[in-house]
Amino acid sequence: MVIKIDMLRCFQAVANHGSLAAAATVLGRTPSAISMMLKQFEEHIGAPLFETARKARLTPLGALILTEAQRELGHFDRTIQAIEGLSQAKLGSVRLAVTPSVAQTVLPPVLQRFMQDHPKVRIDLRDMDSTAVADELIHDRADIGLASIASLPGFERQILFSDAFGVVCRADHPLSQNWHDLSWADLQGVDFIVNGLCAQISDEAFQPVLDAARLTVRNTASLLGLVQAGMGLTLLPRLAVLPGFNDLCFLPLRDTTVRRTVWMVTPPRQMVPPAVRAFAEVLRRLRINDRSSVDGSGTGIGKLSHMVKNMDAETSADADADADAGMR
Repeated sequence: MVIKIDMLRCFQAVANHGSLAAAATVLGRTPSAISMMLKQFEEHIGAPLFETARKARLTPLGALILTEAQRELGHFDRTIQAIEGLSQAKLGSVRLAVTPSVAQTVLPPVLQRFMQDHPKVRIDLRDMDSTAVADELIHDRADIGLASIASLPGFERQILFSDAFGVVCRADHPLSQNWHDLSWADLQGVDFIVNGLCAQISDEAFQPVLDAARLTVRNTASLLGLVQAGMGLTLLPRLAVLPGFNDLCFLPLRDTTVRRTVWMVTPPRQMVPPAVRAFAEVLRRLRINDRSSVDGSGTGIGKLSHMVKNMDAETSADADADADAGMR
């Protein structure tokens, strides 16, 4: 006969409560069922566990076995809790590979909501450019990628948001005074700083601006710092402008409709743990509006704080459609 967990639990209950009747009440079973299981346990061991039939006092062997039984039951219960926690997204980890602008402007409310609802799930967040995000996903170093990347074989992709490109310059730059009619021609002859996202713009009228530029900066924070210092202006998607640069302006361009699209990329739904699926669902409930045509003459970066984030439990019909089209 194999020693079963129920035998150990029965023995522990009788030892802790001092009688078959009390143990039966605690375990929700009859005293006769408790007595039979305890007898089977003693027969397997080949020695009595209690000194008397009343089960009030353990034998020396019974005391030793009780210590081991308690240790095993504790380990078993913790294992069951861990398994249930993992399956219900109460435990686990989520590895995120994201672009810096997404990390700083989009993720804070998502992380706050998720960590409140899943206090025991660990988050590993790393920011990098879009090429590196794709590499992390391909080499299984990330569970979710948020970036402007092409479709990857074996991965599912869903649009997270899209925002318009515009000129970013100091608030005192001459272009900020007549931004309503800003065009590519207005960027010729100015000090332009190239960045990695410029490669997403295919307008032919933009090419002369790129050809004339002498400075290229890949890091967004460094780029904005140089613009802030008066080294020139640049072109970025609206939500790529990081918080804290309130003395800069975002100026929409009149003659282009080019936009950046940020995707959520994940392995197929059946391949990811429940905690990762739960985080992806929070992202799907995110609603972002880049407010590219902000009313009024002021286009300060501070207006980015008005982007809409709707992550309420009451999802709309289009949110349901997004979920159906996503990782299912």
